[in-house]
Amino acid sequence: MKKMISRRNFLKAAGAVSAAGVLAACGSSSNSTAASTGSSTAGSTTASASGGKVYYLNFKPEQDEAWQNLAAAYTESTGVPVTVVTAAANQYETTLMSEMEKSEAPTLFQVNGPVGLANWKDYCYDLSGSALYGELTSDSFALKDGDAVPAIAYVIETYGIIYNKELLTAAGYAQEDINSFATLKAAADDIQARKDELGIQGAFTSAGMDSSSDWRFKTHLANLPIYYEYKADGISSTPAIKGTYLDNYKQIFDLYITDSTCDPTVLASKTGNDAVSEFVNKQAVFYQNGTWAYTDIKDLGDDNLGMLPIYIGVDGEENQGLCTGSENYWCVNNNSSEEDIQATLDFIYWCVSSEEGTAAMADDMGFVIPFKKAKAPTNPLNAIADEYVAEGKTPVDWCFSTMPSEEWKNMLGSALTAYAAGTGTWDDVVSAFVDNWATEYQLANG
Repeated sequence: MKKMISRRNFLKAAGAVSAAGVLAACGSSSNSTAASTGSSTAGSTTASASGGKVYYLNFKPEQDEAWQNLAAAYTESTGVPVTVVTAAANQYETTLMSEMEKSEAPTLFQVNGPVGLANWKDYCYDLSGSALYGELTSDSFALKDGDAVPAIAYVIETYGIIYNKELLTAAGYAQEDINSFATLKAAADDIQARKDELGIQGAFTSAGMDSSSDWRFKTHLANLPIYYEYKADGISSTPAIKGTYLDNYKQIFDLYITDSTCDPTVLASKTGNDAVSEFVNKQAVFYQNGTWAYTDIKDLGDDNLGMLPIYIGVDGEENQGLCTGSENYWCVNNNSSEEDIQATLDFIYWCVSSEEGTAAMADDMGFVIPFKKAKAPTNPLNAIADEYVAEGKTPVDWCFSTMPSEEWKNMLGSALTAYAAGTGTWDDVVSAFVDNWATEYQLANG
């Protein structure tokens, strides 16, 4: 019998870390504004001869076309209907809740990590005995609930400060010159002071705070003070963040909004597209984003793209690498029919083990996937991440999956926006970070 989403779980899910955080980590594409489907629509897919079919609710808008193509190739090869529906940017959780109430619900969906899983684990098929689980390169890429495996990561991603090598060199700097917040600030301040001479508009692209861009700062940048607090305290989550490194958060955010292509007062209306345009058109040297952004910026040329760690002024950060992790975990809907569950398990196994599937994930999607038959991606930003590891740098964990709710991030984003505009104070940001964390954690966990 189909489970119904209770009002309490609905409200928990609505406030949980999922949509923007999930789309943030996958690069909430500023080019995607609406749900996208293949030739079939959810609910009207014709079952295969065996009765099994797949409905994948995808949350990565920038990979929609690649998923549509891969689904079509699988259907042509096997006869199994695969429908891919892509949620609009920042609407994944809302779309998931709506679709799960339908008679033809997604057979394959995703959560962002432990917090997201807490809201959906009753809907997750146990993958512990699946062929997919057997292909994982490490148990660390699975989310567990006792002995059960309700979710498995299917992509590992990395973010940091992407830079234009040509512009950085023209300004008189190289990557080797920047290995701390102090050296990053010195270079950025100098570049900003000489922007007219260098023919650019600012050191950093605009730190847009509209919904297509704000996840970069209320989630990805906010990860750094959380990571260092967890590291210092020897923990992996907390019901009450202390804010030990919020002064460090302030100084990197201040650098972003002052050494920039625009005045801080206009950031509320600046979009993700604005930042991409500024970077691609060589109006700025630095651009905080991740490996998923490669398709947006590749016209600059692979040899011209570099990536720096996000330095915030913490002791020992010269040994810090890029921010690497996953909040992209596949879940199979245990409410689906046995035939649909098996069809879905077969499809995702094929994606990560077949030559055609792994090539599509590496070449078309630019993914690093944590499976034994993975093909090395052609995305040069992934190669840069590997170079840092080879040099002995310690990757920064993705701790933002422990943020207590989506509402917590929204309130932090609002406080950051007001601070940048001069209508709010940094104390308001601290309150949004610390006080709201405890409140939202209590609401989510009782």
